[in-house]
Amino acid sequence: MFVGESPIHIAANADIAEIVLMPGDPLRAKYIAENFLKDAKLVTSIRNMFGYTGYYKDKKVTVMSHGMGMPSASIYVFELIHFYNVKKIIRIGTCGAVSPKADIGDLILTKEIYSESNFAYTYSNYVGNIVEASKDLNKTILDTAKELNMELHYGVTTTMDVFGPYIDFERVLDRIPKEYEILSEEMEAFGLTHVANLMNAESTTIMTVVDSKYSKVVLTPEDRQTKLNDMITLALESIVK
Repeated sequence: MFVGESPIHIAANADIAEIVLMPGDPLRAKYIAENFLKDAKLVTSIRNMFGYTGYYKDKKVTVMSHGMGMPSASIYVFELIHFYNVKKIIRIGTCGAVSPKADIGDLILTKEIYSESNFAYTYSNYVGNIVEASKDLNKTILDTAKELNMELHYGVTTTMDVFGPYIDFERVLDRIPKEYEILSEEMEAFGLTHVANLMNAESTTIMTVVDSKYSKVVLTPEDRQTKLNDMITLALESIVK
């Protein structure tokens, strides 16, 4: 496969850490860099997709946004691994709960990701509907959550090609075999994990529940920020283990 000698969407020279946290929102990457990292500097901003490299407890870490949807996320994951030799990626995002087990504001860690998308088939002729997140990375995150006394749901999410709240996504959920016990839905984890698995990098996804089919609760901006901070802290504390 010919990909050229340099990345098209990231312009960071060599200043990318081996461990990358990936929010979807570029401004959330900026927020993390400014509020959680030491000596953080902007290393790429092509298309305003911000990436920062700094230190958390003396551990070098890059925070790189990936945009919305699998096509966007896959571009950045590929370039980070192929051109910058990234070893571990943790997506830190938001999701909608589709199980009564997860409530608004809860944290979910992906064990497996189900998708009926053609993304993986187009990408590599993969015909399965399930990809598995890194067991080792997940164990570290689960252990860290316990140490921090953070409640963390661990299970299967589904990645869709569309924004769930804007469609009747019950149709999609009804097509998924019940054995998978889907906890949440979002738009990136399947593609991110599939690409990372193909390229022998570890990856997983931690999500904050911001809406639920079982609740009419809407988080205030203050509550939303607090819950997202918990997710960010969990990811950062996990990478220094």
